[in-house]
Amino acid sequence: QVQLVESGGGLVQPGGSLRLSCAAAGSFSSILVMGWYRQAPGKQRELVESIFSAASTNYADSVKGRFTISRGNTKATVYLQMNSLKPEDTAVYYCYLRPMGQLTNYWGQGTQVTVSS
Repeated sequence: QVQLVESGGGLVQPGGSLRLSCAAAGSFSSILVMGWYRQAPGKQRELVESIFSAASTNYADSVKGRFTISRGNTKATVYLQMNSLKPEDTAVYYCYLRPMGQLTNYWGQGTQVTVSS
């Protein structure tokens, strides 16, 4: 089993910044990919940004140039630095992880990000 714990969400004004953190623990030896999805009310869950074992990343066009994903010093920690936040970034942000050699994505419980004046 794999457990992921997110932190760092909250309320921020448009143009502001937040940094989300995700720490994973459990039974896995290495990670294929780790990253963030988000889900706004009434919308489908969408990819925000991911980072692969080789450090390559992919991201949604809507966050290009504003959000940056990075890995922590421990192998199972990932951050999402969110700058120039917009009201349309308001959503629950979910951290996910896929261990190497598995087809299952493991998910955190989600953290709310609200961008509003």
